[in-house]
Amino acid sequence: MRFRLVLAIAAVATFGLAASAHAQDKAAIDKGMKVYDTATPKCSVCHSIAGKGNAKGALDGVGSKLTADEIRMWINDPKGMAAKAKAPTTMPPYTKLAKADVDNLVAYLSSLKKK
Repeated sequence: MRFRLVLAIAAVATFGLAASAHAQDKAAIDKGMKVYDTATPKCSVCHSIAGKGNAKGALDGVGSKLTADEIRMWINDPKGMAAKAKAPTTMPPYTKLAKADVDNLVAYLSSLKKK
């Protein structure tokens, strides 16, 4: 009987933590979407998501192609990341974004997975 009670409490705690983490992830993704739409210069000038923006730089599925750390590097040091990836870039570094904004933008872009 005691084992079942402990097991039930553990299950509820685990579900509660998972639900809380999911809510935090959702909030970060929503904030990141706003950063994508409002950053200066606007991300959509060079990139597109779901057909909105510049189709030459489509970011659909980027979360399946790059890790969160790689996405962060593209935002903070695009020239260094381009050299590492052996890819050309004219993307400016977004060094004026607050760390929280970068974190949220990374969360949003990481959520863009191939379907």
